[in-house]
Amino acid sequence: MRVTDLQDLAAIARHLRAEQARLEAEEKARREAAARREAERQQFSRAVGPVTRLRERNLARLRPPLPPPLPVQHALDEQRVLQESISDDFDVSTLLDTDDQLSFRRPGIGVEVTRRLRAGHWSIQRQLDLHGLRVDEAREALGAFIRTAHKNGIRCVRVVHGKGLGSPGKSPVLKSRVQRWLVQKHEVLAFVQARPVDGGAGALLVLLQPVGGRPR
Repeated sequence: MRVTDLQDLAAIARHLRAEQARLEAEEKARREAAARREAERQQFSRAVGPVTRLRERNLARLRPPLPPPLPVQHALDEQRVLQESISDDFDVSTLLDTDDQLSFRRPGIGVEVTRRLRAGHWSIQRQLDLHGLRVDEAREALGAFIRTAHKNGIRCVRVVHGKGLGSPGKSPVLKSRVQRWLVQKHEVLAFVQARPVDGGAGALLVLLQPVGGRPR
């Protein structure tokens, strides 16, 4: 910049003073911002006060997350259902007691059990009515009913198979089949024909295994 007179020199001086003031203002602003940041950083330390580092790291030892549980029992139940499929071709005649009602008791179960069952010693806790069902429907319904009742700790149930009065020839269609199916269910300890008050020849009283115990 060429200086030709005193007026130019004065203008230069003013410009330099303004530039110096701007630089000083910027520097002051930077120092104040840095001081605020440091104050904020030290705020927690000032609030807590002096601290002493622990000799041992105070960390919790967390176990790794366990894998999700596998439905093993459900799979076993499903497998058991397949293994317990009841057949219409099972010969039950040799397993029934040769009394007038063809009752059944599993080997090792005394005859007094069927006597007490017939006399109403165990109260009827559940009932299944198979009226109106086709043979395959009745078979599935009976299997599921016995399995669920036993799982729930039920001891005595009634299965109504009907007397066959509405069937061709007036002969019971399901009676012999129900006997055959029940014999194949390991949950069944014994069964007898129901008393007249409980359905007579159209129903069976069934005694189930106790859950995790011996028959009483």
